[in-house]
Amino acid sequence: MSIPQSGGGPIESFDQMADYLASGCKPKEDWRIGTEHEKFGYCKDTLNPLPFEGERSIRAVLEGLRDRHGWAPVEEGGHLIGLTKDGANVSLEPGGALELSGAPLETIHQTCDEVNEHLREVKGVADELGVGFIGLGAAPIWTHDQMPLMPKGRYKLMDAYMPKVGTTGREMMRRTCTVQVNLDFGSEADMVQKMRVALALSPVATALFANSPFFEGKPVGVKSKRMQIWETLDDSRTGMLPFVFEEGFGFERWVEYALDVPMYFVYRDGKYVDALGMSFRDFLEGKLPALPGETPTLSDWADHLTTAFPDARVKKFIEMRGADGGPWRRLCALPAFWVGLMYDQTALDAAWDLCRNWTAEQREALRLAATRDALAAEVDGIRMHDLAREVLEICEAGLKARARPGAGGLVPDETHFLSALKESVESGMTPADELLEHYHGDWNGDLSRIYAAYSY
Repeated sequence: MSIPQSGGGPIESFDQMADYLASGCKPKEDWRIGTEHEKFGYCKDTLNPLPFEGERSIRAVLEGLRDRHGWAPVEEGGHLIGLTKDGANVSLEPGGALELSGAPLETIHQTCDEVNEHLREVKGVADELGVGFIGLGAAPIWTHDQMPLMPKGRYKLMDAYMPKVGTTGREMMRRTCTVQVNLDFGSEADMVQKMRVALALSPVATALFANSPFFEGKPVGVKSKRMQIWETLDDSRTGMLPFVFEEGFGFERWVEYALDVPMYFVYRDGKYVDALGMSFRDFLEGKLPALPGETPTLSDWADHLTTAFPDARVKKFIEMRGADGGPWRRLCALPAFWVGLMYDQTALDAAWDLCRNWTAEQREALRLAATRDALAAEVDGIRMHDLAREVLEICEAGLKARARPGAGGLVPDETHFLSALKESVESGMTPADELLEHYHGDWNGDLSRIYAAYSY
């Protein structure tokens, strides 16, 4: 989850909040790729999740990365809770999952190199500690009580609030992991088109990256338990956002939406002030009970934007959020999927043509069906398997048109990063299907074997 934002003065008008989003507009030559991924840590001998403190712990991993690889520490309340280096940062999810938020980079070659270097660093530190890390969409065996809550003020507030607004918020916080990509836009119109494609085709990403068919030690009848958890988390801040597809959508309409997302906190002097369920609109008028008479800054607005959790969201860039965490090679496939669709106009237009006539009901039904059935999903004659094949063809064409070489020019473009997804479409098998095949086959129902087979 996001770290506190900084660098904004007092908000004196509605336009400032819209202008904050619009300031993300960049010329195409300045568009970048930011890849984020989360992974679960565990003790190799017990297969239990890592505590925050101790000889084998999250803190020990962070200290190892700091001391051996030159990461600068990020502390809160005297606790080491993150790291930063060269525009990237390592942070902690509420249940102790380790997240890399990558630097904004020009090509998928570069972002994949960054992911690979990070995982090599983590593995080197972890191996010496007797610790492992695994990429899955949901913790396959661990219960809620086994998962420690990390010592971050934001998480303490959210943990207390989640049961008041939904049934699965604490499960999301402690026992899910994702991979996502952050991409730029050139104008308000470009943002609108990209957001519509991102939301409408998010179920395709959910299907292709489905990787969480287990929970609390058994199959749960869905291919993405992670996405199922998001369905009942908090309706005020999640979902497919039908208003994005309505006439007149733009930066101002996103501001109106975000103002209606209930607040979690305000960050002041290194501490999180409880603003749970309160209104940012009241905050603008100096009527926030937690800070009477005080009005928000743009930093507060930037923080608040990180508390909306739809399948795609707008900040100064767009975040695509619909994919489960997964194995090493699929961490590079996710940015390839979205860059192929988003960073070539012909590809973006073709992607929009695929989905522009869907209704809000069809988009939501596809989301639910992808969660349950992955590539086997079907809604109103729209077969996910066929749709995924078409979408990947557009992705591949978009990446070829970008023609960004790698490996010193030996690799002509970025299309090879789609290989894992193309294999899924050819076989009809997503990672979740492969896991279930092992569980019912050579694992003989012994889910503990997932750690040795699928860890980084």
